[in-house]
Amino acid sequence: MTTKPFKPAWWSRNPHLQTLWPFLFKQGGSPAYRRERFVLPDNDFIDIDWLDTARGKPTVILLHGLEGGSDSHYIRANSMLLAAAGLRVAVMHFRGCSGELNRLPRGYHSGDTADLSQFVSELLTREPGTPIAAVGFSLGGNVLLKWCGETGTDCPLAFAVAVSVPFDLIVAADSLDSGVSRLYQWWLVKSLKQTTLKKIDKGLLNYEREKIQRLNTFTEFDDMVTAPLHGFQGAMDYYRRCSSRPWLKHIKIPTLLLQAEDDPFLNKCGLPDASELSDTVMFELSRHGGHVGFVNAIPANGRSGWLEARICDYALNRIKEN
Repeated sequence: MTTKPFKPAWWSRNPHLQTLWPFLFKQGGSPAYRRERFVLPDNDFIDIDWLDTARGKPTVILLHGLEGGSDSHYIRANSMLLAAAGLRVAVMHFRGCSGELNRLPRGYHSGDTADLSQFVSELLTREPGTPIAAVGFSLGGNVLLKWCGETGTDCPLAFAVAVSVPFDLIVAADSLDSGVSRLYQWWLVKSLKQTTLKKIDKGLLNYEREKIQRLNTFTEFDDMVTAPLHGFQGAMDYYRRCSSRPWLKHIKIPTLLLQAEDDPFLNKCGLPDASELSDTVMFELSRHGGHVGFVNAIPANGRSGWLEARICDYALNRIKEN
């Protein structure tokens, strides 16, 4: 299978249509996941949804975006195609994203690489010698790239793919607080506030409900909730320390970046240039595609979209080369 460069369908050049179409019109059935609860060293947990009919085959970890999970359209589409190609798939939920609140006041954030590291270490212990790779989307892509850069030559992954990444979190926050993109911000911040209010009701957090309900932007939410819960000195400190952009030059494993110039979550000044990438990083930048969109045709059952086809193509080629 060889995937051609992305070209949008004639009717889908608008970035918001690219972003929303796959979300609004999910295709295909639901993967038959097997759930595993993975207990972390701090006695919290993350849930892993497996498609593992191909035991002993290379394992591909999928990392979802902000407030996503194994039912997100891009996770479903990619997990089914990768599994159909004979690979094991493990969807790693970030804390509190699998339909059940996590046990601690803290949650997850854009630079939290420790849980991914713990899970990969567990897989290496269970099945030494079995290749492991990872694909991250949006926030999950930022986490993945940051971890690959942090681990450098010690990164145990065979390869990585990152899609629609907010490489620069300051730029991403500004992008989402302007124009039509404020609608995405409103939707996602609403979800984050709902989770926070549930934790308040359970006694896990001690915020005033009214103050949480008044938060409207990512910067406001991250300044009040995300940053103090995870040891940062405010939103700007969190964004600076957790952006993956400074880590790209330290990545030593084969890595594919799939990004669109018209991504409504990140304007062009947030995109890295060639001087910021290591020699092992391949950056495919499309003029169109939106945010985790890349719609090149009207989806139909039995036919994969461009994004999952490109990811599967890259995965199979990397495995063949290894």
